[in-house]
Amino acid sequence: MNNIFSNTKEAFSLKSNFELNRAYFLFKIIGNQSVVKLMTSLTNFSLKFNLPVTPIIKATVFDHFCGGVTQEDCISVIEKLYKKNVCSVLDFSTEGFINEIEFDNCLNKKLSIIDFIKNKNEVPFAVFKPTCLGSTDLFIKMSSGLPLTDSENDSWSRVVDRFEKVCEKAFSENVKILIDAEEVDVQKAIDDLAIVMMRKFNKSNPIVFNTVQLYRKDRLKYMRELLKNKKNKDIQFGLKLVRGAYMEKERKIAMNKGIESPICDSKNETDNNFNRGVDFVFDNLNRISFVCASHNEDSILKVMDIMKKRKIKHNDQRVWFGQLFGMSDNISFNLGQKKYNTFKILPFGSVKNLMPYLIRRAQENTSVQGQTGRELQLILNEKKRRKKANLSF
Repeated sequence: MNNIFSNTKEAFSLKSNFELNRAYFLFKIIGNQSVVKLMTSLTNFSLKFNLPVTPIIKATVFDHFCGGVTQEDCISVIEKLYKKNVCSVLDFSTEGFINEIEFDNCLNKKLSIIDFIKNKNEVPFAVFKPTCLGSTDLFIKMSSGLPLTDSENDSWSRVVDRFEKVCEKAFSENVKILIDAEEVDVQKAIDDLAIVMMRKFNKSNPIVFNTVQLYRKDRLKYMRELLKNKKNKDIQFGLKLVRGAYMEKERKIAMNKGIESPICDSKNETDNNFNRGVDFVFDNLNRISFVCASHNEDSILKVMDIMKKRKIKHNDQRVWFGQLFGMSDNISFNLGQKKYNTFKILPFGSVKNLMPYLIRRAQENTSVQGQTGRELQLILNEKKRRKKANLSF
């Protein structure tokens, strides 16, 4: 696959030889599903019983996929990325909160991040995971339409209040806010909250961005109905288009329930759905600003081609590209070189708290057809290029 994204000199320009070799080692491991399962079990066991594995994790997978333990740790990474015209999105990626104190602490952390990044051009978005602000069980019940008890109504009111505080803070500081998508059984409640926030804060500028997982069969219909709804006629929509992150889990849940899977039946069907989603967005670009959050080169090339045909400037603020830190550097840095709006999601937090995130990264790379092989081939190409040029970093 030779295209703009085959330029490994630009893709790995920030990586030393040591970091390049570490990346090769990590993706080699990630490419083996059996090894990933074994390493996941061993890591969880070691952390549960406080075995001294944290330094090993920190020096390998953590440092490759994460910006640091604190937001201050991430500053040097943010500055390096921005010199290559690649922005950052700080993601406090801890999860699994279960009580009101933890939800309030997460809210305060999200608000503090917005304060930290305001007026920083190199960090144009903030992000949050909805179930960090409220109980997953409560989101499930709201999504299913079941009646809440008085206690649950009080809890849900606090969830709505937390949601609004984050979005209001983003609005007041002119920081775009990305709302992560989650599993199908909680997503309707997230979608409902997101549109309420858009109606309040997206009147003149797109501040609130909801995430659309296009491996779901119903998401094109969801987007069409958003624009058709007369209540939304004054909204400047913010949408982040992704394929999706819970494919295997969703299919297993559907199978156990004996219901039709909400997920597309094949990769080809998912790709077609994503492409239709991109077409829909561009056909309505007068009302939608969007992030193409993809590691798929064909999808990125499609967006670039549409922008060229429609004479949309590379730095048009209605179109952004996003990839995860530690993955698809060939996409991010080559887009940055061409002055497209591009960012990396930069997770931070303690090693132990970020383990669910890191495990998902490993599992996703294992399950995504061709992703790991492409990463490995690009790294090998760069290693050969440096050896031929007798370069040392």
